[in-house]
Amino acid sequence: MDDEFETTPTESRITPRLVDALYTEALLLADEARAYFDDAGRDEQKQLEPFIRVGFACESLKVTTRIMHIVAWLLTQRAIETGEIYGAEGRRPERRLGHANDSDPEVVAQLPEAARKLIASTTELYSRVKRLDEGQLAEDAPHSPARALMGRLERDLIWNRDA
Repeated sequence: MDDEFETTPTESRITPRLVDALYTEALLLADEARAYFDDAGRDEQKQLEPFIRVGFACESLKVTTRIMHIVAWLLTQRAIETGEIYGAEGRRPERRLGHANDSDPEVVAQLPEAARKLIASTTELYSRVKRLDEGQLAEDAPHSPARALMGRLERDLIWNRDA
């Protein structure tokens, strides 16, 4: 019974509703990034100086990497919630949020406004998800049976709607 309370407080802090909202936000950003970097961004990139063009390409890869890591982490959280992955297994190092390099402020300042907005949006979303990921490992997280029960009830209500 103690094992149940060791994994449940963490699981109750990251609710299915939060995961769904973040997942939707990440997919919208992915679609915006794809549309921008495949279309308008290419035209804007051609107008930049060669050195800045390289920075543009690097930053577009960083945007994609951030989104990829966020989506992978959120899918892991869904798998934990649905029981496909057990809580402790989901917190193993290889299942944590992947590392994404920070953007270079000097390079970003020279990029077109649309690129800067995408970079800022993905950086901000990555920071929020990183705080959630790091919060899962907090050793001093309170073990509250009431919060654990609330988390289990919410998971059952949201994930088992069709049952």
